[in-house]
Amino acid sequence: MKASVLFVSLGNICRSPLAEAALRAEAERVGVEIVVDSAGTGDWHVGSPPDSRAQAVALRHGIDISGYRGRQVTASDFRRFTHVFALDAENLANLRRVQPGDGTAELCLLMDLVPGREGSGVTDPYFGDDAGFDVTWDDVTRAAEAILERLRG
Repeated sequence: MKASVLFVSLGNICRSPLAEAALRAEAERVGVEIVVDSAGTGDWHVGSPPDSRAQAVALRHGIDISGYRGRQVTASDFRRFTHVFALDAENLANLRRVQPGDGTAELCLLMDLVPGREGSGVTDPYFGDDAGFDVTWDDVTRAAEAILERLRG
């Protein structure tokens, strides 16, 4: 089965779409085929585009995420994806509660893949200023590089 990754945050309008964009870009850069998506544990932003500040930081890095739309994670995601990455401990706990017994996806905290960041969450920029989105971009970019290193062997 080809590697497939789902990033999960709370609302799927800031961190998880940025993680999706970062991994898509890094995979393209290094020539790795991978399926990538993002979702939220909550349903507040289903159908909504990413936060305008998330769109702005992605555009500064040459990536247009304006077409992304929020969605809520489903039990079938644990069978459809090979890896489900929670962007913080709260979402990891929520995912463990909804993970079906027949789910085959590896579930873990995203930053556990980044040396020195084990056990930490991706910075949530939603309630802060624009600079927080740059910090989040740095987090998810480092994680994207780590994911591809891990998948490549």
